[in-house]
Amino acid sequence: MHILDDHSGLSVRARRLLERTGTRCQSPASRIPTEFLLLPDGSGRQIRTPMLLVLRREGFDDRYGGLRYQVRRSRLVGGERHETRTAWEFDLGALMRPDPMGGWTFEWSGERLPSAFHYLVHSDGRVGVDDGTPVFLEIAPSVPALIESHALTDMVAGWDQCGLDVDRFELARRLDGLSEVREASGPTVRWRVSDDVVVQEFRHWSSTSPRRPRAFIWTRDAAGRRRVESAAARMVSVRTVERLR
Repeated sequence: MHILDDHSGLSVRARRLLERTGTRCQSPASRIPTEFLLLPDGSGRQIRTPMLLVLRREGFDDRYGGLRYQVRRSRLVGGERHETRTAWEFDLGALMRPDPMGGWTFEWSGERLPSAFHYLVHSDGRVGVDDGTPVFLEIAPSVPALIESHALTDMVAGWDQCGLDVDRFELARRLDGLSEVREASGPTVRWRVSDDVVVQEFRHWSSTSPRRPRAFIWTRDAAGRRRVESAAARMVSVRTVERLR
């Protein structure tokens, strides 16, 4: 059943995002089912679509096909918070190919922005991108986890984003009293929240160099800002002591 007709498996936060902004565009009636398509294997030979890929791709279309929603984002520009909106579209693309590390991937439309990469779903359920190479770069452990991540991003759009001139990934690791949001987290992304601070830790997209860890930090009010500033001050103090040793 389509996600807009059956929200089971999603948090209240994600359900509210879809209820507020979610719409559905019907899939083209002329779309050829995946099982009737041919695609090149790793050697370039044309083969029938593997059954695992058929099940995953057709399952994606049944559950998410035609889904549209918007995500509010908070961006720091010149030291001030600016809210933007990005549109996400869940339409199947034409690209299907083997993953050099095993399994298969298929393309879907993703964020509605001009880009030089493809949004992909792996035959094991993970969501990722490429950066112009055939390497699959995971960004979420599953499609529901990606939607949960978007719901969190939307939630903090009205909060202030940390712009302190420090290593924000290290700062994020020093913030305590936050609970992990398991439904939005995985090997390459981790969300932690409290009443006044939210942290997203993630791995930079790259197939040519190690995936550098990064973090965004948002604060809801003055109490949250004080918590973050206090952690940053302790971090700077520790580093100063270490340099003086």
